[in-house]
Amino acid sequence: MASTASPPSIHTTRGVAPLRAGKGHSFLLRRLHSLSGIIPVGLFLIEHFVSNAFATKGPDAYTKQVELLTGFPFVVGLELFGIWLPILYHSLYGFYIWYRGDSNVGDYPWLGNRMYTAQRWTGAIAFFYMAWHTWHLRFSGIHLLTHPASAFGKVQLEFQSPWAVAFYVVGIVCASWHFAYGLWLFAAKWGITTGDRARRRFGYVCFAIGLLFVLVGAVTMRAFLRTPLQPLEQLNSGPKSFVMR
Repeated sequence: MASTASPPSIHTTRGVAPLRAGKGHSFLLRRLHSLSGIIPVGLFLIEHFVSNAFATKGPDAYTKQVELLTGFPFVVGLELFGIWLPILYHSLYGFYIWYRGDSNVGDYPWLGNRMYTAQRWTGAIAFFYMAWHTWHLRFSGIHLLTHPASAFGKVQLEFQSPWAVAFYVVGIVCASWHFAYGLWLFAAKWGITTGDRARRRFGYVCFAIGLLFVLVGAVTMRAFLRTPLQPLEQLNSGPKSFVMR
């Protein structure tokens, strides 16, 4: 009498942990992580790209936009609770998710695994780019909240280094990709797009959004690079005194 052999058990030591709903706090934290990537972090990214695009209209238009944004009441508190803390939570919990999962793109080079890996790496690069960008523009040199007329020239000073220009390009591409694919993941996770067909179509939309962000960033950088170097306000003199660097 022939006996039926039981199928061999399959055990893999490497692989990407499945995106399950989680339990208890894990479910809530993952939902907050997904939501924070769109609101408010995604909205801030859109606003930031739009505001910087005013550079294409010249230094005066860019200064007026900076004055508008820095003129909000309680601007520091709004930035802290509406931008920086959500970005910090989204980034740190994203690093935690990455730490808990193992990339298996080398063993299984499927599209989903490649997208998973790209999303984590672009998020990490975008995080360090934003930290570097924020430090240089907000916490070093001339204070833009009290000297918004120096904003255009201060960005131009960043572009005097080819390495800074290269880092800007990489940061813009990574932030654009991370948001665009994150938007696709958000729609799938929250049940906005149901079915392969809907997700595929929305994928094209998200790809177009990411490409649009990259193009806007490139045009904005071109405006800063092609405009003659603008003056900065002289801090130790009167408000009408300027200095070229």
